[in-house]
Amino acid sequence: MHYVSAEGLAKSYGIQPLFSDISFHIEEGDKVAIVARNGTGKSTLLKILAGKETPDSGKLWIHKDVEVILFEQDPDLEEELTVSDNIFFHNHPTVQAIREYEMASESGNADRIGRALIRMDELNAWDFDSRVKQIFGKLNIHHLDQKIKTLSGGQKKRVALARTLIDIGFEHKHVLLIMDEPTNHLDVAMVEWLEHFLGKENVTLLLVTHDRYFLDAVCNEIWEIEGSELYVHKGDYEYYLDKKAQRIENLSASIGKAKNLYRRELEWMRKQPKARTTKSKSREDNFYNIEKTAKQQVTDDQVQLQMKMNRLGGKIVEMKKIYKSFGDKKILEGFDYTFKKGERVGIIGKNGAGKSTFINILQGADMPDSGKINIGDTIVFGNYSQQGLILKEDMRVIEFVKNIAENFPLADGSTLSASQFLQLFLFDPDKQYTYVSKLSGGEKRRLHLLSILFRNPNFLILDEPTNDLDLPTLSVLENFLSEYPGCLLIVSHDRYFMDRLVDHLFVFEGDGIIRDFPGNYTQYRLQEKSQPAASVPAAAKAAPAQKPVAKKISFKEKREYELLEKEIADLNTEKETITTQLSGGTADFEQLEKLSSRIGEITALLDEKELRWLELSELIEG
Repeated sequence: MHYVSAEGLAKSYGIQPLFSDISFHIEEGDKVAIVARNGTGKSTLLKILAGKETPDSGKLWIHKDVEVILFEQDPDLEEELTVSDNIFFHNHPTVQAIREYEMASESGNADRIGRALIRMDELNAWDFDSRVKQIFGKLNIHHLDQKIKTLSGGQKKRVALARTLIDIGFEHKHVLLIMDEPTNHLDVAMVEWLEHFLGKENVTLLLVTHDRYFLDAVCNEIWEIEGSELYVHKGDYEYYLDKKAQRIENLSASIGKAKNLYRRELEWMRKQPKARTTKSKSREDNFYNIEKTAKQQVTDDQVQLQMKMNRLGGKIVEMKKIYKSFGDKKILEGFDYTFKKGERVGIIGKNGAGKSTFINILQGADMPDSGKINIGDTIVFGNYSQQGLILKEDMRVIEFVKNIAENFPLADGSTLSASQFLQLFLFDPDKQYTYVSKLSGGEKRRLHLLSILFRNPNFLILDEPTNDLDLPTLSVLENFLSEYPGCLLIVSHDRYFMDRLVDHLFVFEGDGIIRDFPGNYTQYRLQEKSQPAASVPAAAKAAPAQKPVAKKISFKEKREYELLEKEIADLNTEKETITTQLSGGTADFEQLEKLSSRIGEITALLDEKELRWLELSELIEG
């Protein structure tokens, strides 16, 4: 089924075009990722498709039977209403029944629960209820009577995501799901679950994300907006990078030829008399086309920057027997570690495990309950926090950077001006004279990051650096950091980013325990999946990073794979039986409660076993 057609869409703000004359088609089952720099119109295009904005010109057609659902970066929630009121906003009887059942269960009132169970049974709402429970559980949403205004930014984002995921399963035959950075504020376990969820759902998807593993797991097509044009790539992220490199190479060759021709034609233009023949008029028109090609700028996001970093002495940072708690919650319990030159450490763990507190203690912003921290005399911290830019007054981008320093020193003794450094991080000369207040959210994050790097720190701390950054900026940042000679500490849920840059991990396991794992994130996850959690030691000394070994499937895993197929089939049969019992109207209150509880357990088991079956099938096929 044909979902969407767009022809010649254009959108500008002021004199700056976001995109112009772009055309595309979306068919049922397409799963598309959009890649572009911040400020080039990704979010605007999504809002146009969702009917929240209108294009300046062009035609947009959406099939009348298609329901468009938009998940935005900044969720539109009613602050004074509860979590429940925001999620169950439909007036449909099934949704209202589920809402009442959830609230009744939280209240513990037996009469209310009984009435809710009867209503659920009448509407045959149990399958949908088990879906709701799964979404709430995976996104860690529990207190439905809490008002939205009391939640953190991350909690609000998860509530909005839950509302969207519930909405796409609610009686929509044809759904176009549009998602703008859905993985922000999700921990890794949530991101991996969301990958699996969207992979199973029969939805058509248009997605903006900076998470490349998520992109590859969910999408099969990539659209790139660059230079106000749209480029379509059928394939994964690596395929897109290859095709983009080819395009840049071909464009560079075309520009080189056009420049040579332009010089000759420019000389002819200057010599020509004012009176033109038809032939010379044609040549003149052609000259302007050549000029346009010759003056094109080739954008390449590869950055090689040999920086002259502040000197690192023999002592970096020593943390000795550090303890920290908030009430009964332990964050650090006797943490002991000595950082070495050039060390690259990733920090992972569930939200609330104490990662940000650890960073603050390391820099002296928070004090430990006990223990000692010795920081080397030569250490200059650079802290890229989630707090973002803080300005006393509005100023232009170039002024903001020049207030830090006029030049950036390089290892060969030369320097880069503030303007040149800005260009390396994708701020073109026009954008450099924009007021900071006029930048998009992602552009402000990019400027904040750039301002930290411009100070030339030798111990760089990045707290969720990939949130709100576009993929071209991330490519620039990764290339920069891969050559960075100082110490690097990264807190991130971006698995691709971590895999590329860190040598070992501090795993925050909760209750004050921090495990030092010798490898990157993918190696850590492979180890976690290959052994029971109970057998993992609570703490380990750092060891040299090991290269991942290609894993062969064992006889035991083959047997597990065969058994899983039968277990999944049995669970589906049991689920159908329970659904029939629930809708039969013969079970009493106690039986209904047990059956509804069991169907929730079955749904969770199916999710877990189907995920494991997929992992084993990949090993068998590989």
